[in-house]
Amino acid sequence: MFDRFLRHIQGQSASVATFDAAHIESFFNDVNTRAKPGTSTRLRYAKMLNRLCRHLIESGLRTGNPAAEFGVFDRWPDDDPLPLFLDPEADERLQAWTVPSALDEIRMLRNRAIVALFLGSGISAVELRHAQQRHLATEGVRPNVYVPKRAPRDERRVTLSSFSLAALRHWRDVNLSVGDALLFPAPGRSGTMNDVLLGAIVKEALEKIDFVAPDMSPRILRNTFARRELLAGRSNEDTSRMLGLVSHRTVTRLRATIKSSEPS
Repeated sequence: MFDRFLRHIQGQSASVATFDAAHIESFFNDVNTRAKPGTSTRLRYAKMLNRLCRHLIESGLRTGNPAAEFGVFDRWPDDDPLPLFLDPEADERLQAWTVPSALDEIRMLRNRAIVALFLGSGISAVELRHAQQRHLATEGVRPNVYVPKRAPRDERRVTLSSFSLAALRHWRDVNLSVGDALLFPAPGRSGTMNDVLLGAIVKEALEKIDFVAPDMSPRILRNTFARRELLAGRSNEDTSRMLGLVSHRTVTRLRATIKSSEPS
């Protein structure tokens, strides 16, 4: 959450010490275009920014709190909307879509690998954007992706689902950079990919398998991975750990979708 806000204010030539209420308002305008109505997304951001500003004031880096007025009249939604995910049949169709074709150009190989990594490991968009070549191990008895520590999330290694390996290996064969180089650099290799491009890649893949949902972002693939693990018998604690989550809230909500779909 903080990374997203930081990227926004940096794009407006501001910093954590100089952003003001106008920067926050423009950020919320952007959030409102992406967040599903009725969710607590805006309120969670408001609370985070309020805590950030109070900390900066205590540290002597700011004299005022421009976030204080935001979220004052908001309230948590009575019920969180059900998380979105691919049903098992759509999950299988998307897994099959990730398999490379001999006709694929490099852009398509990249897109298949990106979707395969999201769907086969459950890592987040920001984690994929910063993934390096050395973080991916596609050979050996336990192919995995290493995710470094980031903010409150501890470092972890996530075992890759077997279906994802073909796409990831093909991408490594054509993307010859090594070591600390980004696994998926931005077009032109000018830095990390942005969230807009990642979202477009996932949306295009979902459209290819005729899947439509209110949110067609990488989050739906992360939820699908987690729900698949739960269906396979993994515990809430283990699944949350695979996602890098401290709280079990997200996984608990996903498990509720399994129980609600069981025949009575």
